[in-house]
Amino acid sequence: MLNFDYQNPTRIIFGQGSTSKLSRSVPPKARVLVLYGGGSVRRNGTLDDVLAALQQDGERHVAEFSGIEPNPTFETLMRAVQQVHEEQIDFLLAVGGGSVIDGTKFVAAAARLPASEDAWSILESRGRVIKDALPFGAVLTLPATGSEMNAGGVVTRAATHDKISFSSRLLYPQFSILDPVRTYTLPARQVANGVVDAFVHTMEQYLTYPVDARVQDRFAEGLLRTLVEIGPDAVARPEDYDTRANLVWSATMALNGLIGAGVPQDWATHMIGHELTALHGIDHGRTLAIVLPAVMEVRREAKRDKLLQYAERVWDIRDGDADARIDAAIARTRSFFESLGVPTRLGDYQLGADAIDPLVAALEKHGMTQLGEKQDITPDVSRQILQAAL
Repeated sequence: MLNFDYQNPTRIIFGQGSTSKLSRSVPPKARVLVLYGGGSVRRNGTLDDVLAALQQDGERHVAEFSGIEPNPTFETLMRAVQQVHEEQIDFLLAVGGGSVIDGTKFVAAAARLPASEDAWSILESRGRVIKDALPFGAVLTLPATGSEMNAGGVVTRAATHDKISFSSRLLYPQFSILDPVRTYTLPARQVANGVVDAFVHTMEQYLTYPVDARVQDRFAEGLLRTLVEIGPDAVARPEDYDTRANLVWSATMALNGLIGAGVPQDWATHMIGHELTALHGIDHGRTLAIVLPAVMEVRREAKRDKLLQYAERVWDIRDGDADARIDAAIARTRSFFESLGVPTRLGDYQLGADAIDPLVAALEKHGMTQLGEKQDITPDVSRQILQAAL
């Protein structure tokens, strides 16, 4: 097992009716900005419940900022930063899924930058310039990204299609409220995307090379098997509380740092996937379903030991020679994504070989030239991965 330094300070308030506990988690005299996306939180009553909970006690000033996109843009978020300054906001509350929470993290950091500092530097430095941030909490409505219990985010600059990740230990939510009932009204497409996102988050930290991290491996395998078991039901039975509760918690546990402590991590699937979203507008979760099976195929020798472990422990594949078992594990992974209604080929989105050069160029532009757990996924290897995904 590798050395690690792990701390996660986020308080999780989980379960049906947990929004009612919001008031005691926000300072009683805070000046709060509630950030959210489109109209879904208003239509399904979540926003009304949040606003009512905030006014249960205390003397809070509560303002709203809406319109954070599914891939939050720098331009939109800077308008929120302006509102923070104008209204002297001192606490942020994200109400939504990973994009809203990611955007709120950016606002929290950008609002505390010195006036002389360009907020784009947060993304250019991948978060290294962050020295302070506003406190914030979250009310989760879409299980997928784990942003409710981690310190990272992804923001896009609409003008240039740059989609960039950032992180800082100052960007953990103080608390996150996870009520599975809040997810009942999600469209099936978003639920399926969330299952894939959680699955691939786990794989990015698991499918590398062995370091005898038995606890982390077993945790990761348990999450993967759980997602395989509940994924189809999560899509087909939206009001099955136990299924949704397990999905919500699996997605959170997949990216709160626990299974990634003391193990090598990959993240090439995500970096390549980000460029697919930025250039072609494909949902984030769907880009991961395209790229991961191709990564498994192209990197099968580098990942051989863990692929065999994955085949046995997640899919119960024990028969045949090593290559046959790896082939079967890759096929089962692709079939699982497709069983959720998530396509796994670039061709499913009318993208052919002519799309590959611009995607590789975007990776090079963003410095994504040494990807993977051993930093040996060069642009040429990324090209091979994209070709395998056609």
